[in-house]
Amino acid sequence: MSEQWLMVGKIVNTHGIRGELKIYPNTDFPEVRFAPGNKLQMINEETGASQQVEVQTSRLQKNMYVIRFKGFGNINEVEQYKGWVLKVSKNDTVDLEEDEYYFHEIIGCEVVTDEGQSLGVITEILTPGANDVWVVKPAKGKDILIPYIHDVVLDINVEDKKITIHVMEGLLE
Repeated sequence: MSEQWLMVGKIVNTHGIRGELKIYPNTDFPEVRFAPGNKLQMINEETGASQQVEVQTSRLQKNMYVIRFKGFGNINEVEQYKGWVLKVSKNDTVDLEEDEYYFHEIIGCEVVTDEGQSLGVITEILTPGANDVWVVKPAKGKDILIPYIHDVVLDINVEDKKITIHVMEGLLE
């Protein structure tokens, strides 16, 4: 079975002339993922090319991380990696608190009402602000947006890929 990868960031540009890269983080744990000594897989999603890199230095600057990887010392060596993504093995996930889940655990789960009606499968998770919103694709019809709040989400069973919700008034309209 091939190894599964989770995206933790995207290389958006170079920074300076000493081989540093600007990384847009796509993880809840950037301080862990981009810590010196941490190993990441750098992947070009268009060509499939990949290379393992190790973080040498890292700092937060204006919502981006400026990172230098070991073995790269000038802008000419890193210029080619703009647009590549940084990933970690699914086996290297950070342990979460109880009742916290990774997006990849929620996406693909069937959503069922507390009355037993199947609404569809979660295909996407939106993060607009106060709470996440799950996009549910029904067998037919328009997508359903489910807010991830305690009044609505009653039970999450990632092993069985099943989530039970309470349909509040107006939720399915």
